[in-house]
Amino acid sequence: MKILAIETSCDETAAAVVEDGRKVLSNIVATQIPEHIKYGGVVPEIASRSHCENIVSVVTAAMRKAAVDFENIDAIAVTAYPGLIGALLVGVNYAKGLSISTALPLVPVHHLRAHVASNYISNLDVKPPFLALIVSGGHTHLCKVSDYTSFEILGRTRDDAAGEALDKAARAMGLAYPGGANLDKLAVDGDDMAYTFPHPRVDGAPLDFSFSGLKTSVVNLLHNSSQKGETLDNKDLGASYIKAIVDSLIKNTALALDESGLDTLVVAGGVAANSVLRKRLEKLGKEKNIKVYIPELRYCGDNAAMVGSQGYYEFLSGNIAGLDLNAKATMDI
Repeated sequence: MKILAIETSCDETAAAVVEDGRKVLSNIVATQIPEHIKYGGVVPEIASRSHCENIVSVVTAAMRKAAVDFENIDAIAVTAYPGLIGALLVGVNYAKGLSISTALPLVPVHHLRAHVASNYISNLDVKPPFLALIVSGGHTHLCKVSDYTSFEILGRTRDDAAGEALDKAARAMGLAYPGGANLDKLAVDGDDMAYTFPHPRVDGAPLDFSFSGLKTSVVNLLHNSSQKGETLDNKDLGASYIKAIVDSLIKNTALALDESGLDTLVVAGGVAANSVLRKRLEKLGKEKNIKVYIPELRYCGDNAAMVGSQGYYEFLSGNIAGLDLNAKATMDI
């Protein structure tokens, strides 16, 4: 079964053709980083306009690379939620148009479920049940995944997401967009014990996260040092800050594994590309004698292959949308 997948939830216009949920026949991504870098982050209006400009050529390229036409496609999957509403609307409406013109079923896909599905592509033996740690710019979740379309939230951030905290700290340190990725590169040789940061916890909800205090602490440190004329070592600062965030992620994940009794951990989302987190997760797997799956770096960020993978399982479960499908900026997983 071949699915054409479309992803436009943020600043990547992407299309892919995926066979049977696991085999990627094509995966085309048109990045908007050069357009947003001058602003230090994603500008929603610019993102939406860029999607409009790129979506036809990206979908055409994905079909051409996969060497298929619409007669070979069985369904069209599209990220419908959550994300930037203007960006989502471009992909959803284009997919609806294709569905009308081709009479192919339309499959709505949740963006976070798609990130989890990136592991089905990178690791062909992954299958539920498992614990999923989802870490991105907008979300930080711990979920019990009982089946391909059955998700239960065990813990989530109460304020900022881990990726948001990394990006804002990087921006405060003067690093270019994308901040989290550039901070990771900068901090490779830094001393992660040079600066001390708080390790927030949520009273009464040990699996929930909180990163706003961490973000505030690094911003205050930078401002106070500037006012005093002091110079901070950004490598050490970045390494220490990343360690504090990863400590929180690992602590809650370890507790969730203990409480759920699951012996498989799947990691997903853009922050899954962070080098420190990947190393600590591998160490956690060895300590607890569990399987840990992390996507290939090319599938950590937003892409359409993961949408096609999850779309396959959504289709099998009967999740077919009508032409009244609408994009939503927020949606529970």
